[in-house]
Amino acid sequence: GLKQSTMIIGVPKEIKSNENRVALTPAGALELTKRGHQVYVQSTAGVGSGFTNENYISAGAKILNSIEEIYHIADMIIKVKEPIESEYKLIKKDQLLFTYFHFASYEPLTNAMIQSGAVCLAYETVELPDRSLPLLIPMSEVAGRMAIQEGAKYLEKPQKGKGILLGGVPGVPPAKVLVLGGGVVGTQAAKMAAGLGAQVTLMDISLNRLRYLADVMPANVHTMFSNELTIRELVRSHDLIVGAVLIPGAKAPSLVTRDMLSTMHPGTVLVDVAIDQGGCIETSKPTTHDDPIYIIDEVVHYCVANMPGAVPYTSTVALTNATLPYAIQLADKGWRKACSENKSLM
Repeated sequence: GLKQSTMIIGVPKEIKSNENRVALTPAGALELTKRGHQVYVQSTAGVGSGFTNENYISAGAKILNSIEEIYHIADMIIKVKEPIESEYKLIKKDQLLFTYFHFASYEPLTNAMIQSGAVCLAYETVELPDRSLPLLIPMSEVAGRMAIQEGAKYLEKPQKGKGILLGGVPGVPPAKVLVLGGGVVGTQAAKMAAGLGAQVTLMDISLNRLRYLADVMPANVHTMFSNELTIRELVRSHDLIVGAVLIPGAKAPSLVTRDMLSTMHPGTVLVDVAIDQGGCIETSKPTTHDDPIYIIDEVVHYCVANMPGAVPYTSTVALTNATLPYAIQLADKGWRKACSENKSLM
C-alpha cells in the first residue's frame, strides 16, 4: 500500500497560570513516532507532570527551546488549555489545533481563532453517539474527586470554613454535602464524599439518571430531583455545596442564586466545578490555585478554573489516555479524512 504521510506534531509548554499539565506523555509520543510522525516538544513542557526532556527524547521526540519554534514547525499542535493572547499571533493558517477551547465562555478567543484561519478541534466537543464527551470525562472525573478534597480543606476553620470534619467521628454527625448535577463530575464527587463518610445529597433533573445513581451509590448518598424550591431549602442545611452542572457547549445555568447565600450558615463552602463554562453559582468568578477562594456573605467560594492542573501527573496521564487515539487518527489520516471517518471528531 501507499506509505502514509508523516505529520509534524508540536507540543508547546502550557503558559496559562499554574497549568502544569502537558498534552502528550512520552508514552503518547512513542505511539506517534513509531507510526512515522515527527513529534517536537517544547523544552521542559512535561516537567510539571513529572516527565523530563530525556523521557521524550528516548520516546523518539525532538526538543525545541521556544514556543515560537514549536508553532512554526508543526502541522498539528496538541495542547491542554486554549491559546492565550500571546499565542494568537503564532498560530498559522490551516494549522490544526487540538486542545480544550471552551469557546462558549470567551469571545475574543473565538474571534482570534477565526481570524487565524487555523483548524480548531475542541476536546470538549468530541461526542460519542450516546452524547457522552470522552475527552472531557477524564478531567471531569479528576475535578469531581478534587472538589471534595478541596471542599473538605476549606471547611477547616483556619481556611474560614465552618470547622467541620467531613466524615465526622463516632458521636458527632458527619458533614452534609450537596452535589448539584449527577453527571460524571457529580457522580465522582458524591462517591468521594461518601467514601470520606459525609452525608450526601445528589441532585439531578433526569429521573433515569437518579434511578441509576440510587442503585450504584453507597447508602450515605441520597438522590433528589432537582428544582429551585428544593435547592433553596437544602442549601440552608448543607455544609459543602458542589456545583457540577454542565450543558455541552453552552453556559452553565445559575442554580445557586445570590439571595440564597444569606440563608446559608457562615462558613459554608461552595465549590463551582462548572466555572470553565461560566459557573452554576451566581456569585462565582474564576479563581486560580494561587488564590483559590473568596468570601461573600460569610460563604467561602472555591472557583478554580483548572482544578485538574493541581494534580498534573494524574490529569496528564488520564487526559492523554483519552486523547491519544484521536490524535493518532488525525496524524495518520489528516483532519479531513479523520473527521469524515470518525463521527465523534466530525
